[in-house]
Amino acid sequence: MGQLGLDADAEAVYRILLKRPRAGVAEIAQGLDWPVERAKLTLDGLAELTLVRNSSEELGKIRLVNPEFGLAGLLQRQERELAQHQQAVAATRLAITQMLTEYGDDQEAQTDEVRRYTGLDAINSQIERLAQGAESRVEVFAPGGAQTEAALEAARPLDRAAVERGVQVRYIYLDSVRNDPATLNYARWLNDIGGEVRVLPQLPPRMIIFDRRAAIVPIDPEAAARGVLILRGSGVVTALVSLFRQTWARAQPLGETRTVTAEPDGLTRQEQAVLDLLFEGHTDDVVARKLGVSVRTGRRITADLMARLGARSRYQAGALAMERGWLGNGSDTGGESGADGGEGRAADTGDAPDAVPVAGSGG
Repeated sequence: MGQLGLDADAEAVYRILLKRPRAGVAEIAQGLDWPVERAKLTLDGLAELTLVRNSSEELGKIRLVNPEFGLAGLLQRQERELAQHQQAVAATRLAITQMLTEYGDDQEAQTDEVRRYTGLDAINSQIERLAQGAESRVEVFAPGGAQTEAALEAARPLDRAAVERGVQVRYIYLDSVRNDPATLNYARWLNDIGGEVRVLPQLPPRMIIFDRRAAIVPIDPEAAARGVLILRGSGVVTALVSLFRQTWARAQPLGETRTVTAEPDGLTRQEQAVLDLLFEGHTDDVVARKLGVSVRTGRRITADLMARLGARSRYQAGALAMERGWLGNGSDTGGESGADGGEGRAADTGDAPDAVPVAGSGG
């Protein structure tokens, strides 16, 4: 009866009148053990709904309107209101559709399979939209070492909501985040609520895959401020999913003790990554960025490797490492311009996409 506009009091009085159509106010109040004023106010409400009328035979009394017509009239009123509400919803939907067609972000779209976005607000908006729509999984490469605290806090509600919906959330961070309290705490928090976190010394460029149907990647990994691309083509997304799976299989769960050596050469995974990057011709600055460590830490690792090899120059170190079979055994994953971890926190906090929130992006 509540759907017809009758509250609990009105329904109680109406049921009495169904049994005793000419019951007076006093009789109704007595039957319900109510004050007379309460019964009178309830009858006034029923009269407004045209369920009772003043009696034509007894002055001051009411009569029950034939329920077949009284209740049918209420139902018709509800149907009219519902129809008006549906019309209002349809008009609102049309207005929203018109506004979306004018939405400025889509002016940057090139094709249905590739869309380009620049500016943190536009990028964040797209990440939020894709994160909130994720149904099965969110997979993230989060290079750059230490993540900014602002970005981590922006990511928290998206990751929490995704996990609570039953979405599988997986992150791969650089191994160097173990040295940054804020990023390490976030990774542990994500593990605690049901997400999964692994680490590697070196990672491909920043990437977020949603439901293995859409992926966000930087336009230029070495110039994050240029913006991001949202990819939807099945071929390219499938390739990125394959890259994530392979990298995930090599990565180490965050909760495990850090691997110290890797048989048979005795190198740590971080040392192996440094050797591979140096062999590729990268400078100390680039090596540090790709590993998410400070330049000082990167140089110290390089110096230790040269000492172990007995090399007097980097060229000689490369030749000796090749002789020993130390090159090419690490993760050939490429890299991205990132931020100092290890002994130095990131100073780069404003460029997209490194500073965008997550479900994610790792902050």
